[in-house]
Amino acid sequence: MDTPAQSTISANNASTITNGYRFALISLTTLFFMWGFITCLNDILIPYLKGTFNLSFTQAMLIQFCFFSAYFIVSLPAGMVVSRIGYQKGIVLGLGIACVGCLLFFPAASSQIYGVFLLALFVLASGITILQVSANPYVSALGNPKTAPSRLTMTQAFNALGTTVAPFFGSYLIYGASAEHTGVTASDVQVPYLILAISLLLLALVFLYLKLPALAHTSTSTGIFKGGAWQRTHLVLGAVGIFTYVGAEVAIGSMLVNYISSPTVSGVPEAQAAKLLAYYWGGAMIGRFVGALVMQKVSGGTVLFFNACVAITLILLSILSSGEVALWSILGVGLFNSVMFPTIFSLALQQLGKDTPQGSGILCLAIVGGAIVPLLQGMLADSIGVTLSFLLPAMCYLYIAYYGLWGSRVSQSTSTEE
Repeated sequence: MDTPAQSTISANNASTITNGYRFALISLTTLFFMWGFITCLNDILIPYLKGTFNLSFTQAMLIQFCFFSAYFIVSLPAGMVVSRIGYQKGIVLGLGIACVGCLLFFPAASSQIYGVFLLALFVLASGITILQVSANPYVSALGNPKTAPSRLTMTQAFNALGTTVAPFFGSYLIYGASAEHTGVTASDVQVPYLILAISLLLLALVFLYLKLPALAHTSTSTGIFKGGAWQRTHLVLGAVGIFTYVGAEVAIGSMLVNYISSPTVSGVPEAQAAKLLAYYWGGAMIGRFVGALVMQKVSGGTVLFFNACVAITLILLSILSSGEVALWSILGVGLFNSVMFPTIFSLALQQLGKDTPQGSGILCLAIVGGAIVPLLQGMLADSIGVTLSFLLPAMCYLYIAYYGLWGSRVSQSTSTEE
């Protein structure tokens, strides 16, 4: 998942940011790839652990609950820690904690206790949260400020690339040749997370010795929960939009393997269904580039409304059909998810002025929707079935359509204050 951050570069450092930092930018890009990769790996972990531990859908969705609740719990402490130790040390700290989270999969697999898996995921997500707080400002810093948007687009594309290739990696290493739960145990997750732990450790060593520009950062003394941003209706409604969008995107991805492998959709083994996740997340990657071109001519609110309406249509089509139509319509939702997060984010921050940092913090906390909505869909799946549970993300997109067309409008009082 992508979370923007605000930062400024001191005038002294601006002149020193040249092509000499190209390797640093490449290293930072790998961070975006890694946390996109790790986040998507949860979608494969959910059906795997569900089968291994005979979990209900509600219990299985605790994976996403523990993972995305870290964004809400750790974001504020992470900001305070990074403000004390600096961005570069923050990156090293985040990589170190994420590495520990991956290594915790070993005692989790040995003990065969589901709760230890959940703890490992929370620690892993805590490290990623610290990474996002620390790493995002450097993307703007490493190069000419005029080309900062293109660098941000590139790094976010690599985040989406991570979510696209993760299904193939996870499906092969976790399910193996068997393509089923038969004959495999929870210990099979040790290998992929060991590989991730080694990769994160190597990245931590790189950033420990990498020469990076020093950044000056600003912070609000009022904090997240006090201040003028809460009086801006379009910002508050935008936070609900971020909550519902992240929740819907994660909930669909989390349920896809079970849904696709069901007899009414494709009936393929779960390992094969896991690979089809790449179309869902790959569509989001492609849609970002298409959406960027479209929004040069069409307003963000209109694009948001259109994409949300198409997403609702595709979900309803999938629910009411079966076979190939049900399969490709639900996978097609990923394409229209593509521009929703950055569009909602930018619309919500319109004309906030001095309240922009606080508004950004509020929107980042709303990512906790990725913890709540999948859990609610899991409860629905247990009570009314997997297929009908997709009505919940459809309702989330209904709100996003409202926000794009009406909720994102800046009130006249707000405009006058600026």
